[in-house]
Amino acid sequence: MNITEFVERSIGRWRSQRSVHHLAFGHFEAVQSVIDIVALSPDDPAVIDLCKSYNIDTQIIVSPFRMSWEGQSDWDENEVLKGSCILVPVPDGEHPNRGQLLRDQGYAETMAAAGTYYLTEDETFVLVTGYDRAAAEEKIWFINPNVRCRVSLIKTSANTGVVTASFSSEIRQEIKSVNTSTNGS
Repeated sequence: MNITEFVERSIGRWRSQRSVHHLAFGHFEAVQSVIDIVALSPDDPAVIDLCKSYNIDTQIIVSPFRMSWEGQSDWDENEVLKGSCILVPVPDGEHPNRGQLLRDQGYAETMAAAGTYYLTEDETFVLVTGYDRAAAEEKIWFINPNVRCRVSLIKTSANTGVVTASFSSEIRQEIKSVNTSTNGS
């Protein structure tokens, strides 16, 4: 699998159940959310702006997409977890299963971030992103076309310890069209 195939398999609406261990606080959190992943055109103004901010030629990018999420945590039941980010894969020309992933908003910190990704032989997508105060490592793999798993680690910026560890199971929600025909059949 290459990055284009990975993104294509990820497009859709996903129901996510995430278990988070905040090691620094000795706290366990359960998060339920809906994640929408939609393909974007390489000539989308937001994609172009993100590429410009990293001096990346839009001719070398593939499969840009937007990921939006909304969920609730049992840690603070009144807080709604909500956000959106644009992601742009930039494959390495020499190694098609490796590259950069540009984000207009990071995972560990709310700032633009560029991580490095690679796809393993068993089709696991691995993303490593360094931030100012932390580093994130994510692994995503598909159980079948409509079920995927994600493991995330938030580490200290010096990479000397794990602050947060999480596991998510995500199920694609099938959207069925409603027949509105009124021909009496």
